[in-house]
Amino acid sequence: MKKIIAGWHKQSHMTKRLLAMTGVMAFSITAYAVDLPFDVATIAYEVAPRERTWDGTVEAVNQGTVSAQTSGRVAEIFYDVNDFVAANEIIMRFTDVEQSSALKQANAALAESQARLNEANSDFQRIEAMYRNETVSKARFEQSEANKKAAEARLSAARSQVATATKQLEYTVVRAPYAGIVSKRYIEVGEMVSPGQPLMSGLSLESLRVNVDVPQSMFEPIRQIGKAFIYANGERIEAAGLTFYPVADAVSNTFRVRVQMPEGSATLYPGMFVKVGFVVGETKRLLIPDASVVRRSELSAVYVVKDERVFLRQIRLGRDHADRMEVLAGLNEGEQIALDPVKARIYLKDQQGVADQHGN
Repeated sequence: MKKIIAGWHKQSHMTKRLLAMTGVMAFSITAYAVDLPFDVATIAYEVAPRERTWDGTVEAVNQGTVSAQTSGRVAEIFYDVNDFVAANEIIMRFTDVEQSSALKQANAALAESQARLNEANSDFQRIEAMYRNETVSKARFEQSEANKKAAEARLSAARSQVATATKQLEYTVVRAPYAGIVSKRYIEVGEMVSPGQPLMSGLSLESLRVNVDVPQSMFEPIRQIGKAFIYANGERIEAAGLTFYPVADAVSNTFRVRVQMPEGSATLYPGMFVKVGFVVGETKRLLIPDASVVRRSELSAVYVVKDERVFLRQIRLGRDHADRMEVLAGLNEGEQIALDPVKARIYLKDQQGVADQHGN
């Protein structure tokens, strides 16, 4: 039979508190020649990016104000502030009496110009045949040719008028240029509008970016490496790209960097402040899997395995790196930890029960 020896292990006051929270007494079991029922990882330093962090302001890439392109009275408004609008959706409609009348007049002028051109073509063909037979003078032929070209020019102008009148009629229906959320409305139903007057502002939350002002001394390393991370709502998001302003601010001597966020990467809104970490070099960090950490309120701990002993130890964590956490204190390189804290806890309780039986 394999021999199991139980022994007390001295713990700090905080560790005892952690152990009490997890339902395990403040001692570890030394188990020799016993296979552990969970995976164990050896902690080692890893090369990780060294970052410098500054505050940044979130803004929408697609944001703007829709203005009137024709005159009229507002007949209908279909969306209000905080409403989501799909791309090319109708957001507002004007009265179109004047625009419809102008289009009818333009179409009538087009029909007249077409008739005049048909008449001029017929006259030109007849005069051209007579000129070849030398029955009319050259001056008469040239006059007929000029009449034909003038009729063609009038037809072209009439077509342009129709296109303009059609566009003016289309402008009475205001559409969203892209999908987004209405942020402000400047007009009410029944008001008169004129070309250039603001109607409604909106922005898209699908594509966001962060503006950060960085010191002049750090601008060159940031630009050379060109990598950054956004920290928001407990997430660490890798930037999709960086845009560097080529001119420094004359007052603060800082350069502005525009950090592009991946689409749909986080629940952020324009105007929010976030932390942006720019990679400026490399450093060594002690990283452990996030799943191996036991969290109780504001305390963090891991199950440490040493000489087949398993015990809970408090640690101090830094930033998260994808699915791993940086350890600032509490662990040393070369130590081993349990990757499954639930199984490690069950193992400790089982071994505690065995130790109690032997003690009795």
